[in-house]
Amino acid sequence: MQIKYGAEVVDKNGRLLGTVDHLMHNTLTGEVSKFVVNRKPPHRDLFFSPQDVLEVKNSKIKVNISRDELSKNR
Repeated sequence: MQIKYGAEVVDKNGRLLGTVDHLMHNTLTGEVSKFVVNRKPPHRDLFFSPQDVLEVKNSKIKVNISRDELSKNR
């Protein structure tokens, strides 16, 4: 799975959440352990792990949560 800086991140319904702004790597393996999704104000940035990813195609990442679910957890 290739999670890359600048990739668009969409929810499980295909709605845009933001773009990958920062990648955190496991120091032992070098694999991505978490990534930060930059969102436009007034929304907060989001933190996801590779386990939250449903699919990666080209420069688009689909995660396993909907935008509506994010609003409820705010």
